[in-house]
Amino acid sequence: MGFFLETLFGGLMVGMLYSLIALGFVLIYKASGVFNFAQGAMVLFAALAMARFAEWYPKWFGFDNLVVANILAFITAMAIMVVVAWLIERLALSKLVNQEHITLLMATLGITYFLDGLGQTLFGNDIYKIDVGMPKDPMILFENVFDGGVMISKEDLIAAGVSALLVVVLSIFFQKTATGRALRAVADDHQAAQSIGIPLNRIWVIVWSVAGFAALVAGIIWGSKLGVQFSLSLVALKALPVVILGGLTSVPGAIIGGLLIGVGEKLSEIYLGPMLGGGIEIWFAYVLALGFLLVRPQGLFGEKIIDRV
Repeated sequence: MGFFLETLFGGLMVGMLYSLIALGFVLIYKASGVFNFAQGAMVLFAALAMARFAEWYPKWFGFDNLVVANILAFITAMAIMVVVAWLIERLALSKLVNQEHITLLMATLGITYFLDGLGQTLFGNDIYKIDVGMPKDPMILFENVFDGGVMISKEDLIAAGVSALLVVVLSIFFQKTATGRALRAVADDHQAAQSIGIPLNRIWVIVWSVAGFAALVAGIIWGSKLGVQFSLSLVALKALPVVILGGLTSVPGAIIGGLLIGVGEKLSEIYLGPMLGGGIEIWFAYVLALGFLLVRPQGLFGEKIIDRV
């Protein structure tokens, strides 16, 4: 039971990180109807900016304080992501209003490759380290209950806590603030929102900026765990099955979907991997998403669309 709980907790903590990335997909889709394939590239680009500026600032200004370097790098990376959001809206989205979904999808694919290339040009293509002071050593819980206790990674625990806090803050933002209500109004009906004076351009910049902030936090956490490398954008794409499972329009669905996939991956790899030859963690999420597409295409919490002829 102790080993099972270790696996379960590990899956829940990884699932929270998946949920954090999936939120970027959900936020943009809710506000603009765009399925943003560029979210993984945004995670990578933000993590690269954070890692490189945290390295450059001490050299440029001659100080050796890790906390100050990380704070300055975070502010700079966030400013860059806001500029990226503004440019995406100004140069791409505003030109494609009311276009076919496939057109918008191809636009986000183009943005993906552009950000990947721009990241390499500006920041290099080595593996970089993000050190935000998260402890790497594990801790042992429930030693008096289970033989050997339950080993939990402090880094994963902190990362899951930060992810959960951000999810709560974003949920409150959407439900309780005037801007959040405007975002939901735009998501429901673009033309109706415009008719009551809600500016679509400003709303889209805000939602892409919020998605950029979520990408930055996710990039920092994953970069701290794995190092900032270009395979990070592939890790971020694990959020695609999460939004399919939870529903493209549901913030709670992104959370629940991430937790289910995180736990399912870990448990299946540990308990089914030896029988099936391993590697289940790589494809489990996508097979589960395929099953949901066949049975419930709108996901667990997505809106079921009924067309009347």
